Amino acid sequence: MKLKGKVALITGGGTGIGTAIAERFVAEGAKICITGRRQEMLDEVARPLPVGVVVTCTGDVTKFEDARRMVETALGFTGKLDVLVNNAAIDPGGTTVVDIDPDLWHRVLETNLTGPMYLMKASIPHMIKGGGGSIINIASLGGLRCLPGMPAYCSSKAGLIMLTQQVALDFGPSKIRCNAVCPGGTRTAMLEKSLGPLAEVLGTDLEGVFTCISSMVPLRRTANP
Repeated sequence: MKLKGKVALITGGGTGIGTAIAERFVAEGAKICITGRRQEMLDEVARPLPVGVVVTCTGDVTKFEDARRMVETALGFTGKLDVLVNNAAIDPGGTTVVDIDPDLWHRVLETNLTGPMYLMKASIPHMIKGGGGSIINIASLGGLRCLPGMPAYCSSKAGLIMLTQQVALDFGPSKIRCNAVCPGGTRTAMLEKSLGPLAEVLGTDLEGVFTCISSMVPLRRTANP
């Protein structure tokens, strides 16, 4: 059990990749705090997990007070925080810089970039106090190359990759590791929703879009969380 005795905070833990991370961390011996906007989704994830290894916290990562409360909830286990996983994100899809609503642009950047910054700002002092820690930012292939119809999402994930490097540089001497993971096409509810407009443009259905995505992957398949 690689994470026995560790405490992890996982944002966006109620669905998709976040849920898969939560389940894996528990399987590896960690105690976890999962966060999200909908309590019922968090409860559904927590229900089958062993008693005493998971707590939930609802909140909005775009609000610093909520981010700080999430960290405090995770600290409630043992008074320390070993791992932060910044997974919470939104992906509207189907827009360009010409037709995207300015409010939507700001919401995507605040959720996907400012949110992780808030969580790191609130977490790092506690990690330093505990002798070090690990931050894992869930970025995206969209942060490495642009994807059609996703200007806000790709920009936010590219920014998150650079922020990851900045935090690693600034806090490495304090034994804080900060890394980004860049998943490709992963079958989550968020991705399926964001690809809907693209399917209309291409004159196909959702399965047709996933077939197209799979054709660009060497293994000819998309990922599951």
